[in-house]
Amino acid sequence: MAAKRRQETMEENRSKLIKAARRAFAEKGYAAASMDDLTAEAGLTRGALYHNFGDKRGLMAAVVNQIDAEMAARAQEIGAGSQDDWEGLRAEGVAYIEMALDPEVQRIVLLDGPAVLGDPSQWPSQNACLQATKATVEKLMAQGIVKEIDAEAAARLLNGAALNAALWIASSDDPAEVLPKAVSAFHAMTTGLLKSTP
Repeated sequence: MAAKRRQETMEENRSKLIKAARRAFAEKGYAAASMDDLTAEAGLTRGALYHNFGDKRGLMAAVVNQIDAEMAARAQEIGAGSQDDWEGLRAEGVAYIEMALDPEVQRIVLLDGPAVLGDPSQWPSQNACLQATKATVEKLMAQGIVKEIDAEAAARLLNGAALNAALWIASSDDPAEVLPKAVSAFHAMTTGLLKSTP
């Protein structure tokens, strides 16, 4: 019973710290967010932060993982509403690109995330997206819609294109102006995967 309660307390503490960090990183940015402010807002000590995440960078990784997972779920939900698997694949990519306009996504995932955590293609959450895209590409090949190519290579290029488009939008001086250019290019690029162009 005590072990179960201890586990629940640890999960509650992790959740409080992630919530506080998410708000602080979105409002102030990673560099300006103070660990003392984060822990005070969560009603916890620095010791709790170190115990649960190792350091501020570990907390950033947890926040990025949470937001990136939400982005993937949102993109998949949008893709699922499409008329077929091909349009669903493209809709997911476009949805991910469009999320670069969201201030929280822009600051935490696309600007501070790579600066603090390194190459986004190496993040665990991005690997989960890659596997989902690969499965869709394999399904589209089996349906005879997509050319017979290496599914992992196609998935990496699709995800890389969406990610780099989002990074471009986030770092541009005028994200709203860049967005339609990125989406148009993404559509043109993906059409090359089709066995026969529409």
